[in-house]
Amino acid sequence: MQSKRSIFFLTLIVTVLSLYYLSFTFVSQNIQSKAEEYATEDSGILNFSKKQQYLDSLWDKKVYDLLFADFTLKEVKERELNLGLDLQGGMHVTLEISPISILKVLSDNSQNPIFLNAIQSAQQKQKDSQQDFTTLFFESFEENSDVSLANIFANSANKGLIDFGSSNEEIKKIISDEIEGAIDRTFNIIRTRIDKFGVSQPNIQRIPGSGRIQVELPGADNPERVRKLLQGVAKLEFVEVWSPAEVSPYLQAADKYLIKKEKEQRSKEVAAQKQETSPDTDISDLIENANDSSTSTAEATETTEDPLDNLTASVIFRTLKTAQRNGFFYSLSDTAQVTKALNDPKFQSYFPPNLYFVWAVKTETFQTQELLELFAIKRDRNGNAPLTGEVIVDARQGFDQNSRPEVSMSMNVKGAKIWRRMTAQNVGRQVGIVLDNYAYSAPYVRSVIEGGRSSIAGNFTIEEALDLANILKAGKLPAPTRIVEEAVIGPSLGKASQQQGLVSITAGLLLVILFMVFYYNRGGLVANAALLFNIFFIVGILAQLNAALTLPGIAGIVLTIGMSIDANVLIFERIKEEMRAGVGIVAQAIKQGYSKVFWTIFDANLTTLLTAIFLYIYGSGPIKGFAVTLIIGIFSSFFTSVFVTRLILSRLLSDKKEVKPSYFNTPLSNIFLSKKEFDFISKRKISYLFSVSVIAIGILILAFNGLNLGVDFKGGRSYTVEFSSEVNPSNVEVALTKQFQNAGIETKLFGSDNVVKVTTSYLVDDESTEADELVKKNLIEGITKNMKRTYTKESKLNDQEFTISSTTKVGATIADDIEMASRTSVIFSLIAIFLYIWVRFRRWKFGLGAVIALFHDTLMIFSIFAILTLLGIAFEIDQVFVAAMLTIIGYSINDTVVVFDRVREMLGIQKKGIVETFNTAINKTINRTMITSLTTLLVVLILLVFGGEILRGFSFALFIGILFGTYSSIFIATPIVLDSEELVKKWTSKKKTK
Repeated sequence: MQSKRSIFFLTLIVTVLSLYYLSFTFVSQNIQSKAEEYATEDSGILNFSKKQQYLDSLWDKKVYDLLFADFTLKEVKERELNLGLDLQGGMHVTLEISPISILKVLSDNSQNPIFLNAIQSAQQKQKDSQQDFTTLFFESFEENSDVSLANIFANSANKGLIDFGSSNEEIKKIISDEIEGAIDRTFNIIRTRIDKFGVSQPNIQRIPGSGRIQVELPGADNPERVRKLLQGVAKLEFVEVWSPAEVSPYLQAADKYLIKKEKEQRSKEVAAQKQETSPDTDISDLIENANDSSTSTAEATETTEDPLDNLTASVIFRTLKTAQRNGFFYSLSDTAQVTKALNDPKFQSYFPPNLYFVWAVKTETFQTQELLELFAIKRDRNGNAPLTGEVIVDARQGFDQNSRPEVSMSMNVKGAKIWRRMTAQNVGRQVGIVLDNYAYSAPYVRSVIEGGRSSIAGNFTIEEALDLANILKAGKLPAPTRIVEEAVIGPSLGKASQQQGLVSITAGLLLVILFMVFYYNRGGLVANAALLFNIFFIVGILAQLNAALTLPGIAGIVLTIGMSIDANVLIFERIKEEMRAGVGIVAQAIKQGYSKVFWTIFDANLTTLLTAIFLYIYGSGPIKGFAVTLIIGIFSSFFTSVFVTRLILSRLLSDKKEVKPSYFNTPLSNIFLSKKEFDFISKRKISYLFSVSVIAIGILILAFNGLNLGVDFKGGRSYTVEFSSEVNPSNVEVALTKQFQNAGIETKLFGSDNVVKVTTSYLVDDESTEADELVKKNLIEGITKNMKRTYTKESKLNDQEFTISSTTKVGATIADDIEMASRTSVIFSLIAIFLYIWVRFRRWKFGLGAVIALFHDTLMIFSIFAILTLLGIAFEIDQVFVAAMLTIIGYSINDTVVVFDRVREMLGIQKKGIVETFNTAINKTINRTMITSLTTLLVVLILLVFGGEILRGFSFALFIGILFGTYSSIFIATPIVLDSEELVKKWTSKKKTK
C-alpha cells in the first residue's frame, strides 16, 4: 500500500511540474498568435516589423499571472519549450579557435624556420589524425630539431612563465594551459556577444576535448551578421595617421620599383607568347587568319608599340582616383591589385618600419563614384599600436550631432592617460580608430581629449553600430576563429518540419492506440493511458530541462510510442500466462505477472539506455536532441509501463476476485497466433546461410560502389533550393557543373518535385567565409545563367524563380571527427552491451550471441542500402543515419534480452534437452516479439511516410533494422548461444579424453 501511495504522489508531482512548465509554452504561443493577428494586413500579408513591435512592447511587461508569481514576456520565452532549428529555422555554427595564432603570439611572432616548419608539419598531420593540434605541433618540433622550445618561447610575451632554463615538458604544459585558457576566454566572449544579439534561447556550448564551440541561434535570419559577430576578433587600435605629404616621397621611391617590376613581368609574358608561335604552325591556319583580317599584310606585320614601354606610373598611382581631402581613394575594383602591390616585401622595404597601410571599412561616394580610402598608420616595429581595445570599459550605440549612428566608448584610467597624451601630440592631425585591420574612422584632433571618452563614426547602420558596440564591450577574441560547420535553415522549412512532425506523432499514436484496444480489449485502454502519460511526461521533462525539441527528437518520441508498448505487451502476456496456468485470483495474477517481467523490462531498457548515452556523448546538434529525447523516453516509459499501469489495474480490479480472459483478449488476439510450437532452432543453418549471402552481396557492392556519404562524413557544402515550379535535378546539375569547376556535385529531389538538394565538394578544403560566399555566389549564378539553356520553351520554366531555404557546411577536418565519433559510439555501445549481458546472465555465450546479432543487424542494414543503391534507390549516410544505427542496436538488444531472459528461466526449471529448452523459450516469447515488432513498425512506417525528406533515410534504416532485429533475436542470437554452448562442451570433452 505504501509503495502505491508513493507511485501515486510521484506521478502527481511529475504531472503538476509538467503542466507548470508547459503552461509557459501555451502562453507564449497565444501571444505569438495575437501578434500575428495584429500584424496581418488587410491583404493577408504578415508585416514582420509590426509583429516585432507588438512583441517588443510586451517584452518587459507582465503577461502571465500565477498565484505565486507574475512573469514578463521575456521570462515566459525563457521558460517555454525550446524548438530546435529544424523546427523553427535559424542558424547552427561550429567554430574552431586557431591554435596556430595563439602559438605565434606566444612565440612573439617568431620567424624561426624550425618553428614555422613544425606548424606546417602539424597542419599536414592533422588531416589524418584525431590528436589536437598542440600535441602534433610539439611532436613535429621535436622530430625535426634538437633545439629547445625555450629558444622559441622564452621572450617578453611570456616573461615570468618561461625562461631559457625551462624544460620542454614545462613549456609544453604552460603553452597547453595558455591555449586552453584562450579557448575558455573565447567561449565566454562569444557567449557575451550572443547574449546581446537579441535571439531567444540561444545555445552556446564547448565541445569537450576540442577547441570548438557550438552555437545555435533559433530564429536568426541574417547569417552574414552572425558570422561577423562570431568571427570578429575585435582587435581595436588607436593609432596616429601619416599625412599624404609625409607618405608621398616614400611612395614615389617605391613606385619606381613597381614600374620596373611590371615592365619585367610584361617582357616575360611577351616572350612566352612568341615562344608559343613555333615554326611548326600549320600554314593553312596562317592563310585563314590572313584572309579573315581586314587589315593589309603590311598593317598585320607592323609591330605594335607596347603601352608598358612608356609606363610612368605603377598600379599605386595609375589607379588612384583622387587624393583630395588629404587622402588616397581607389575604386573598389582596383583594391585587389593595389593590396597585392602593398604586400610585396621589396615594396615595403622602401617605407619606415613603423608605417602600415590599412583600408577603410566602407566606401564613400565621391563625384558619383564609390571609392575606398587607403590610410597610412603608425605602429611600432613589432606592429603594436600605442593604445588598444583592452582599455575599453564600456561601449554603447548612440548618435552623433547629425543623428547618424555612432559608437561611444569610455576607457579605464590607464587608457585615458595614453589617449590624452596621443591627442595632445596630434592636435591638427588625424588619429585612426582601426578594428581588425580596417580603419573605421580617422578624425582630426581639434583639442586634447580628457577622461578617456571617444567615439567611432563610420557611416554605420543602427544594427552595425549596435553589433560593434557589443563586440567592443564583450572584448576581443584571443585568437581568430573559423567556421568549420554551419547550417542555415529558413523559417518556411522549419514550419514544414513542424507540420510533418505533428502529423507523424498524431498518426503513429492513433495507430498504436487502436491496435492495443483491438488486441488487448480493456487492458489495451490501460496501456494507452500509460502511453499518453508517457508522451506528456517526455514533453514536460524536456520543458523542465530547457532542452530543445528537434525533428530527430520528434522521431525519438514517435519511436518511444512504439517501444513503450513493449513493456505493456510483456506484462499483459505474462498475466495471461499466469491465468492460463491456473492463477485465478486477480491480485495474485497481476503481482506474479509484474514480478516475473520486471527484470526483463529493466534489462531491456538499460541496454537501450547504454546506446542512447553513447549517442549523446559522441553525437552533436540534432543528434544530441534525439539522444536526450530517447533517454527521457526510456525512463518515462519504464515508469509509466511498470508502475503507472500497475496502479491503474490495481484500482480497477481491486473489487474483483477473478477476471475473465476477455479483459485482456479479443477475437483478434485469439486468432493472431496458434498455440502450435515452431521448431526455430532446427532452421538456424538456413538462417545463417541467408544472412551470410545477403551480407556478402552487400559487402561486394560496397567494395566497388562505396556508400552514398553525406557532407557529415566527407565534408562539403549542401543547399536546399526551392523552385517556383517543378524542376529536373539533372538539369540543375548540368547548370552547376561548369560553375563548380567540375568538382564533385550531386543533385536530387528533396521531398517535393520543386525542391532540389545540391551537395558539392567544390572548395571543400577552404573553410573561410570568403569561400562560403564564393560557392553560394557560383550556385546562384549557375542556376540563374544556365537553367534557361537547359529547359525548352515548352517546359514553361524559362522564368523559373528559386530561393535557398537552407544551407549546410561541414569542413573536411570536422567530417573526419564526426566519422571517428560515429565509429567510436557504435564500438563502445557493442562493448558495453557485451559486458552487461555477460555480467547479468553470468555466461559469456549470451554476450557473444547478443553482439554477433547486433553486428549482423548493422551489416544487414548496410547491405540492404548497398543493394538498393545498385537498383537506383540511394539514401544518404549522415549523422542521422548513425542515430538510426544506434537506435536499432538498442531496439534489437531489447528484443534479444527478452528471449535470453526466458531462456535463462527455462534452463533453471526445465529438465528437457537444451535444444528443446531453447525452442520452448522462443515460442513462449514469440507472441510478445511479434506484437512489439508490429506496433513499432507501424509508427516507423508513419515516420517514413510523413516524417519528411530529412528523416527519410533514418526511417528506412529503422524499418529495415526492426525487421532484421526481430529476425536476429530468434534466428541468430539465440542459436549462437546454443551453438557456442555445444562447442564448449565438445571442446571440454575432447580435452578430458586427451
